[in-house]
Amino acid sequence: MKHTILSFAILFSALCFSCKEAKQIQSDVIKPIEFPVPDRPAGVTDVVNLAVAPIDTVRVGFIGLGMRGPGAVKRFTHLEGVKIVALCDIHPERVEDCQKVLRKAGLPEATDYSGSADAWKKLCERDDIDLVYISTDWDTHVPMSLFAMEHGKHVACEVPIALTVEDCWKLVDMAEKTRLHCMMLENCCYDFFEMATLNMAQKGILGEIVHAEGAYIHDLRQLNFEDPARGGYNNWWRLEYNTHHTGNPYATHGLGPVAQALNLGRGDRMEYLVSLSSDQFGMTAYAEKKFGKDSEEAKREYKMGDMNTSVIRTAKGKSIMIQHDVTSPRPYNRKHALSGTKGYIEKYPRPGIALDPSDELSVNFENLSAHGFLPEKQFDEMMKNYEHPITREVGEMAKKVGGHGGMDFIMDYRLIYCLRNGLPLDINVYDGVEWSCLGELTEMSVKNNSAPVAFPDFTRGAWKKQQGYHHAYVK
Repeated sequence: MKHTILSFAILFSALCFSCKEAKQIQSDVIKPIEFPVPDRPAGVTDVVNLAVAPIDTVRVGFIGLGMRGPGAVKRFTHLEGVKIVALCDIHPERVEDCQKVLRKAGLPEATDYSGSADAWKKLCERDDIDLVYISTDWDTHVPMSLFAMEHGKHVACEVPIALTVEDCWKLVDMAEKTRLHCMMLENCCYDFFEMATLNMAQKGILGEIVHAEGAYIHDLRQLNFEDPARGGYNNWWRLEYNTHHTGNPYATHGLGPVAQALNLGRGDRMEYLVSLSSDQFGMTAYAEKKFGKDSEEAKREYKMGDMNTSVIRTAKGKSIMIQHDVTSPRPYNRKHALSGTKGYIEKYPRPGIALDPSDELSVNFENLSAHGFLPEKQFDEMMKNYEHPITREVGEMAKKVGGHGGMDFIMDYRLIYCLRNGLPLDINVYDGVEWSCLGELTEMSVKNNSAPVAFPDFTRGAWKKQQGYHHAYVK
């Protein structure tokens, strides 16, 4: 009997201790890993709504004429109020190919900068250039952007605009110091569908946006291993990144459009994320099949997990899911989904809209159910009624000029429109670095067992100045 009582006493004590310990664990808040936020230099202010004096004719110099650059040059030949002053690439034949584009358009040839790794500096040092358009590899984005701003030039740079938090701060500080625009060429914010969903969100059709999703799912295995001389990435830069890094280095395509719909940087901001990556399987399997099991490519260690999933929480309690997979044989997918209190819209795998049957908008539709998408006819009607004013204005021309179905042209059009009219750009330096910094933040989380990682406030509090995202127009 004594043994029984003693056993119960020990068990009761153990249970009490366990409960106490559990309560203690539950009461502790796991604090996110933080990056330091440096003080803003004295006498410097933010550039959230930076507007500069109108530039009647925007004089442009292009750096990088490999994959993305030639398309940009061609699109700019269709824009009013621009002058293509200079072309630069380390490969002279690429410059000549773009000179042919100018000649075909009936435009004068631009000054040629090529044959040297530092030729781009001479372009930036010119006095007759207003905008430097950068379409080079990831590693060169920051040094080129900084040098261009140091020499009084506005910058438009391909994605991602930076790879590290430290470099993000360098861009912010330089943009604030020089009072110059530094825009990341996030080429998916101007997609026709994304623009329509943004319009719907801004008009309250989906209610309060609670959750959003974006992704970059794109099989790049062949391109990663392609010889640069035959159209692959210069110096194998993307393959090298996959070798040494994990996380999500290319969140911008999926994040940009939903960030605008959520008013990030304009009344709300991303506070922290958690990120998880699968192990790497696909690159090795592909290399073994293409080059053989004993090949250098197959034996190489690739740190980039096949699928990365990151979840973000904003200051206003909204959530975002962002995914990255450039290894799996899956159809191209940017996800692009917005979920609100009155409805839901997504682009992939097929475009669809679902609306709350109890909402006043729903009286326009018959047999409406929140458990299913609108019929095709009603969907088409919604997309037509809520086409964004910008795509309605230049959409047909954009489709003719091209660039990812026309969205690249709209992006360039808006950039030049804002510069010529002295308006704030659609995508400012803070947008660029906040969307790009996921590269380091997600890698930090993955390497620390998916620990939460806080977003640095690159605006240093200025995100509260403007309530709601909007495109600037001439009044």
